Amino acid sequence: FKENRKDDIWLVDFYAPWCGHCKKLEPVWNEVGIEMRNMGSPVKVGKMDATSFSSTASEFGVRGYPTIKLLKGDLAYNYRGPRTKDDIIEFANRVAGPLIRPLPSQQMFEHVQKRHRVLFVYVGGESPLKEKYIEVASELIVYTYFFSASEDVLPEYVTLPELPAVMVFKDGTYFVYDEYEDGDLSSWINRERFQGYLHVDGFTLYELGDTGKLVAIAVIDDKNSSVEHTRLKSIIQEVARDYRDHFHRDFQFGHMDGNDYINSLLMDDLTIPTIVVLNTSNQQYFLPDRHIESTEDMVQFINNILDGTAEAQGGDGLLQRIKRIIYDAKSTIVSVFKSSPLLGCFLFGLPLGVISIMCYGICTADTEGEVFEHEGAKKESDDRELTDEGSEEEQEEEKNGKYTELSDGELKQKDIMEKKKD
Repeated sequence: FKENRKDDIWLVDFYAPWCGHCKKLEPVWNEVGIEMRNMGSPVKVGKMDATSFSSTASEFGVRGYPTIKLLKGDLAYNYRGPRTKDDIIEFANRVAGPLIRPLPSQQMFEHVQKRHRVLFVYVGGESPLKEKYIEVASELIVYTYFFSASEDVLPEYVTLPELPAVMVFKDGTYFVYDEYEDGDLSSWINRERFQGYLHVDGFTLYELGDTGKLVAIAVIDDKNSSVEHTRLKSIIQEVARDYRDHFHRDFQFGHMDGNDYINSLLMDDLTIPTIVVLNTSNQQYFLPDRHIESTEDMVQFINNILDGTAEAQGGDGLLQRIKRIIYDAKSTIVSVFKSSPLLGCFLFGLPLGVISIMCYGICTADTEGEVFEHEGAKKESDDRELTDEGSEEEQEEEKNGKYTELSDGELKQKDIMEKKKD
């Protein structure tokens, strides 16, 4: 495979036999291979056990399982979208095709515009902007399509201030890239590759984190058709549509079904329906200080966030990180006990019991050691007292003996002196 892979375009699933997500992807992957073969795609589909061929997996930068990559010449493109058959096939066809697709006629432009909700178009001849456009396309082709066209191919309602130009068509309108207002071309394309209004889930919210935009979400229950749920969703949609010229550079709009994911993100139980604005770059969020009754209320809330008068909550500081760890641990324990109380008692009760026994044993051992040490010290002290007393008696006897010896000597000396005197 390593010797011949550059002769073809490969779509490869790097998996591990023990990985649950890999097993879930397997039937989808089989469908992808069958359909791409039936449609005559030049892309070859395969899969590789990354645990058996770890060196090859490391060569392609595989860090987790499953990892889907499209290998095209010397380039390897990571797939980061939903693991569905249609999404994977679209990714393969997009990346395997030309980097920049030409639009030769208005009919072709209209056809492409109907097929793609978001498309980027370069208009003009050779220029430094085109070189930059090609460079960005080679990086972001994994997310969206890139086209080129002449000015006469564009719809009549399009007006360009100057050429060359880069445009994005979405939400029934278009926006022209402005280097002075929009900054780097790559950052601008990354921000504009989403529609103005989205059905947001956990994966989409993760992807929106790369855009740097604030995300205004109506958290509702899709199955609930009450007036309040419908009204909040409609307010967000109206703001996204009617105020896109004002807010599209800074805000992404959408709705989220249910509050489970948002609760884990905010570490709080939100009552739905409600509206929340997320800053995915630093995990801050904003909640309205009053009930949102109309589009005007929502616009005022957004303006308060932009001018800094709205209070930001959350964040990624040390205290918030500790709080998040505690919240995640608590949520995990509660979810385990709710789903299976007996399993929860076993998983958490057994380790706690073992730790308790160990702590009791350590404390008991220390206490007994102290008692033994105290008794040993007392015994040693008593022995020392006995030894000291014996030494005093011996010293007294030696003293008396020395005194006796000295007295006898003195008597002998006295006799000698007396004899000499005689």
